[in-house]
Amino acid sequence: MKINIIIPAYNEEQSIANVLRDIPRDMVEEIIVCNNASTDHTKAVALAQGATVVDQPLKGYGNACLKGIAHIKNKPQAQQPDIVVFLDGDYSDHPEELIHLIQPIIKEDMDMVIGSRALGDMEKGAMMPQQIFGNWLATTLIKFFYNYEFTDLGPFRAITWKKLLEIDMQDRDFGWTVEMQVKAAKYGLKCIEVPVTYRKRIGVSKVSGTIRGTILAGHKILWTIFKLL
Repeated sequence: MKINIIIPAYNEEQSIANVLRDIPRDMVEEIIVCNNASTDHTKAVALAQGATVVDQPLKGYGNACLKGIAHIKNKPQAQQPDIVVFLDGDYSDHPEELIHLIQPIIKEDMDMVIGSRALGDMEKGAMMPQQIFGNWLATTLIKFFYNYEFTDLGPFRAITWKKLLEIDMQDRDFGWTVEMQVKAAKYGLKCIEVPVTYRKRIGVSKVSGTIRGTILAGHKILWTIFKLL
C-alpha cells in the first residue's frame, strides 16, 4: 500500500530532523511537512532531510493538516496514497512505531488507527495533567454520545485516504484530532487503538505550554464534540 505522512510543524527546527530520520523510509512514499508560518529554520531543515515541504502561512494545527491534504489531492489519482499517517513534528512520538499503526489497516481492514498514549508507555512529564484530564473527558463524551471507545486523542494516527476524504475534515486549529474521531464514529468507520510510546517533546508546546493555549484547546475540543452532535 502507498503511504503518505503529513507532519504539521510550527517552529520545530530543533526536532524535525529527528522526526524525519526516525521514519522508516522504505515504508513511506512521501513525507509532507506542512510549514505552519514558522519563523525559524523548520523549512530548511525538513528540505535537507528529503521531505516535501508545503507552506501554510495561516497559523493553526488544522490549517497545516488541511494544506497537506490539499497537496495530496492535487496529485494524479494514480499517485494518491492508500493510507495517510499524521505525526507531530516535536519528536514526542516515536516515528519508528509507524508499523504498528498501519498493520491493522493492512491486515484487519480497519479504516482508522489511533496511537494511544494512554495504552502505551508514556514518559513521566510527557503530558501535562490538564492534557490527561482533557483527553479523558473528551473520550468519555465520545463514548457517551456516539458509543465509540477511545482512550486518547493522540496525534499519531493512520487513516485510509478514501475515508479521510469521506469524513471531509474542516477544523482549522485545536479541534482537529477530536473532529476526526467524532466523525469516524458518526460515519461508522472501523476504528482501533494501538499502544504507542510517548516522550517529552523537544521545545515548548504551543498548546499545553501556556495557560491561554490550554484553555483555548480545551474549549475547542468540547465545542467540536457538541457541534457535531
